[in-house]
Formats: sequence, structure tokens, C-alpha cells
Amino acid sequence: MKTYDSLAEIQSDLKSGDTTCKALVEGYLSNIEKNQQLNAFHTVHKDYALSLAEEIQKKVEEGTAGRLAGMVISLKDVLCHDGKTLTSGSKILEGFYSQFSGTAVQRLLDEDAIIIGRNNCDEFAMGSSSENCAYGAVINAAGKNRVPGGSSGGSAVAVQADMSLASIGSDTGGSIRQPASYCGVIGLKPTYGRISRHGLASYASSLDCIGPLTKTIEDAALLLEVMAGADDFDDTVSYKPVSKYTELPPWQGKAKIASFDDYINHEGLAPVIKESVTSLFSDLKGDGHSIDNRDFHLLNYVLPVYYILTTAEASTNLSRYDGVKYGYRSESAKDLMSMYKKSRSEGFGSEVIKRILLGTYVLSEGFHDAYFTKAQKVRRLIKEETIALFEDHDFIIVPTAPTTAFELHSHDRDPLEMYLEDIFTVQASLAGCPAISLPNGVDKDGMPIGIQVIANKFEEKKLLSFSKYLLENYLNK
Repeated sequence: MKTYDSLAEIQSDLKSGDTTCKALVEGYLSNIEKNQQLNAFHTVHKDYALSLAEEIQKKVEEGTAGRLAGMVISLKDVLCHDGKTLTSGSKILEGFYSQFSGTAVQRLLDEDAIIIGRNNCDEFAMGSSSENCAYGAVINAAGKNRVPGGSSGGSAVAVQADMSLASIGSDTGGSIRQPASYCGVIGLKPTYGRISRHGLASYASSLDCIGPLTKTIEDAALLLEVMAGADDFDDTVSYKPVSKYTELPPWQGKAKIASFDDYINHEGLAPVIKESVTSLFSDLKGDGHSIDNRDFHLLNYVLPVYYILTTAEASTNLSRYDGVKYGYRSESAKDLMSMYKKSRSEGFGSEVIKRILLGTYVLSEGFHDAYFTKAQKVRRLIKEETIALFEDHDFIIVPTAPTTAFELHSHDRDPLEMYLEDIFTVQASLAGCPAISLPNGVDKDGMPIGIQVIANKFEEKKLLSFSKYLLENYLNK
């Protein structure tokens, strides 16, 4: 199969008759088969995708096809798709099938997207490497012993290795952007509430976002436009009108950009990442854009706040998995209480158990005010300070991740080292702002480097327009 980078290329060939929807699906299925060792997919919907392709091909020939006709998409295994398995990378959901399609997924199907399968991920989206999965670690296609990032690692690898044109992931503290950085693709986290969370297996409900991983800005814009908007099934979704993200105007004028010395000079930032950022800033300055280096004095608080709040919310959200109604149930249980205890202790992985325990602790009597309440107050300060920057700046530009993709199991002995991989992505999540990771070259080992651009709330169109400008003029030189 011809390698496609964008839906526009595919639809041009569909129109001319140079390819068909069935041929596209067969090509991606072949690539999935060739790349099984990467473990990017938990389930491949071969017969379903081929059947859907034939239906959509008829629509193409009749001129009635939807906007996503010809787009072969994979889904992170935390998104409900009617009649398909849903595991969230966990043994606790063994044998469970979705009873409905989530809002974002249904909107993709309504526009004739072809869903080819479900991607492996860190269990319940808790992780930064896609190693915490009950179904094995995902491998970065750029390095056979390298992680793809997490938790949407399988989604990023599917796009990276041409196993689907695009993928839909979820981002709580960087889970779309960080794997996009590690795998050299585009990863967009929209404003919190821009896309309905209905049908997304919850990790931390006040932070979870659904977003696309793609090879082009145009495809990211199209997928956002299709999925975004009001939804009666989600009380947290925004009712703001959805912009025509696909009508991206060329970037005009000189951008006012904020960055943080605390980030650029952070001791954990790899020299090659620092060089890539400073080089970009130098080029932008040379062309008349302004770079305002600030101190973000709350940097040392973003990760503690994030992990206090997310573990607390995870403790509550994951209490529903008890072995009673669906999923895994321990065979060694002797009574009701032992069934609860054994099913949960055997069904959840070690990272999830650790976060549930931490979350239960910070919510417990005597510690709630000391940890959870205080973290909420600091989150408000982080949000306010971040939003205030956009009063006189267009964007914030910082690294996506402190390093390029690290080796498998290299962080096993030091969980803090793993948590630090999220240090630059968490700020946008806590503030609820849209953020995107763009590919910006590779290191000496050929591992991709990402750069992160953050915009004010609901300014995705402005963010996408400037991101396209950066890719066309400055990045990946």
C-alpha cells in the first residue's frame, strides 16, 4: 500500500479511483501484521473494518460519504466502542464488551471513519511509558528497546508505524503529548470540556481529555472539529460553539511567546532537548517574533499537585471495579468480602494499586485538608498564573518531555524518575488549556524530539494555525 500522511491524499486517490476503502484497510492490516512485535494493538477488528470499508466505498461512489471517509483510525483502549472489547489495559476488565459507543467515537463513525482496532496503553491511563499494561509493553518503532511514552503509547506507535492514519487517545497529564513527542507525531490535547468524555473510562475526571494523534495539523483540526461540541451525556462538556478548525488561516504577524527559564534550565532536561528549544527561539527571534523568558515559580508544585489530585480521583473512579457486575472475578474467593479483595488485588496491576492507595490516603479523615484541599488551592494558583500570561502573550512554548524515549524498564527502580517525565505537560492540564506536541527533529540515536505549544482556553484554532506555521517554517529542518 502507498504510504499516506494525510486524509486529503487518501480522498484524492479515492476520488480518482487509484485506491479503495477496502484496499486502504487491507494495507493497514498488513502493516499491523508486520509490526506485531511493537504490541501497539490489543484487538484488531479485521472483519468489522473490511465490512465498514465496503459500505463506505459505496457512499464514496455515490457522493454521499462523510467527511472522514477513507480515514482508518485506531482507538486507545479506554474509549467505548459498541460491541467491542474494552480493557483499559487491565485484567480487571477481562471479558468486558462496551455496551455503547462514546460520544467522540460515535461522531467519528457518523462521518464514516473506519475504526480498525484498539490500542494498548498503560493500565487505566496511569503511566508515562506504556509498560504498565496487563497485555505487555508497547515498543517504540524508532528503537527496538525504547518506550513509546504513555499512556497513549499504542496510539502513538500506530500512527508512527503507519498502522492507522490517525488514532484517538486520552490525555490527563500529558498522555497524548508525551508519546507524540517520543514517536515523532502530532498530539493534541484540547481545552478541558471541548470534547465530551462520555464513553471514556475515567482516570481523573477533572483532568481527562480526549484528543487526536496524527501526522498533519489538518487531520488533527478535522478530527477535533468532528468530535468537539455539546453533549447531553456529559455535564462537564462546554457549550461554546465549535469553531471551523479546518478553515485555518495562514499565520499573520509576529507572535508574542512566553517561556520559562525554570523549564529550560531544569536539571532533568536533556541537553539535546534544551538545544532544540533554544535553537527554535533563536530562529523565531531572528524573524521578529518576541520570546519572553519568565520564571514560573510554581514549577516545583505542579507534579505534587497533579499526583495528589489524580490519585484521589482515581481512588473514587476505580471503586466501581469490584468483580460483581462485570470483568474479572477471583476464582479463589470464599465469601463476598474476599471476592472484593481478591478480585481487586488480582485484577489491578501494581501501579494502579499504588495510586488507589495513595488516593485513598489523601482523601482519608485527618489528611483530606492537609493534602487534597491544599492541592486544590495550589491548582487554582497554577491555573490563574498560567491564564494571566495570555493577557499579553499569544502562546507558551516549552519542551514536551525532558528526554527522548528511554529504554524499556530503565525507570523501574525509581518511580519518581518516571513521574518526572510529565513535568512539562502537567501545567496545561491543571490549567485546562489546549496544548499540542509537534515533532522537532531527532537526537543522535534517531529518537524523536517534541516541542510543546500551549494556548489560552478555547483558542485551538489559533494554536493549530501557529503550529502549522512552525512546522512549515522552523521545525524538522
